[in-house]
Amino acid sequence: MKKYEEEHYLYDNIKDQIYPWVSSTLSLPETLNGKNISEKDTPLIEFVGALKILFVIKRGEETYEVIKDNMLPPECDIPALYHQACENLVRDVEFVIGNTMYGAFSILADGKHEASSLCFQHIWNVCSEKLQDDLLIMAPRTDTVLFAPLSQPKAIETMKTHAEQAYTMGTNKINTDMYLFTRDGKELLTYDETKH
Repeated sequence: MKKYEEEHYLYDNIKDQIYPWVSSTLSLPETLNGKNISEKDTPLIEFVGALKILFVIKRGEETYEVIKDNMLPPECDIPALYHQACENLVRDVEFVIGNTMYGAFSILADGKHEASSLCFQHIWNVCSEKLQDDLLIMAPRTDTVLFAPLSQPKAIETMKTHAEQAYTMGTNKINTDMYLFTRDGKELLTYDETKH
């Protein structure tokens, strides 16, 4: 029996519990099987810069399992899987915007999916329109996303320090890169400080 034919992995049994996780490392030690993830056996979507999207199955209140290729039927369409995972996330996780004391903002969710907010252009459209500015975004950990208006250099400097501390102290690290969401282009890009 193939793994994807087992009751535990039947697509119809897991499809409503699959979520997209944003990562830049191929190690997610907080998941059941995430200590060594290989691009050879794990479905990944290249996202922006060093960020990739991988898929996890929620197995319990706080337990997740990384999806490997052998858990999916051969005909599984990865873009359709991504769409399903995002729908599940919208259904199950509420994203809230929080204020920081230094003029930046944060995304608050459930402590597991904050970085997955990067998947939703709508969130960033609304924030950039409300702030009337492009946004600089950092996602140092899966549970930490910070952003600030591009026109606020003091808030950005403090945000960078905050993100670097969160990255250093956390176990579910992503990176300390900065990303730019452009209000006009409505897209997420890697941010190159030398060009701005």
